[in-house]
Amino acid sequence: MTSAKEPHPSLVAARTALRELQSRWAALSLRDRRGLTLAAALLVGLGGWSLAIAPAWRSLNSAPAQIAKLETQQQQMQLLANEAAALRAASPVSTEQAHAALTAATARLGAPGKLSLQGDRALLALKAVNPTQLGAWLAEARAGARARVVEASMTQTSPGLYDGSLTLALGAGR
Repeated sequence: MTSAKEPHPSLVAARTALRELQSRWAALSLRDRRGLTLAAALLVGLGGWSLAIAPAWRSLNSAPAQIAKLETQQQQMQLLANEAAALRAASPVSTEQAHAALTAATARLGAPGKLSLQGDRALLALKAVNPTQLGAWLAEARAGARARVVEASMTQTSPGLYDGSLTLALGAGR
């Protein structure tokens, strides 16, 4: 155990190593010291660049693209919010009107769709429907019948074609 007046052995070893480095440094020529100083400064500069400046630089360069993407998403969400508000404000339709609107929409959909109506529910069976047709049908069902999808089961049968079924709730039930 060391006494209070004696320094710790690791401190003694560190001081000895520092003295040895100082003596080696003093033994170097001026040209060698300048070269090592320049190399050390370059290493410190490279480390500072890679740890502090480069990540911030990358963030600054990618920020405009990220901002544009977020603004686009915000606009899409605002459009959806406006559509939802408009649908909430729309007057409800009777079950008969909803059935008529869904039947007309399914007739325009054509062969891919078979509609089954059961009170305030509708089941649309789909065979080889493309996403554009389905999107148009859903928009018409939402606007004309105030129908909303409560269950969906879709399977891609070939590129761009889907089979499946949609269960819709009709009327004002939200």
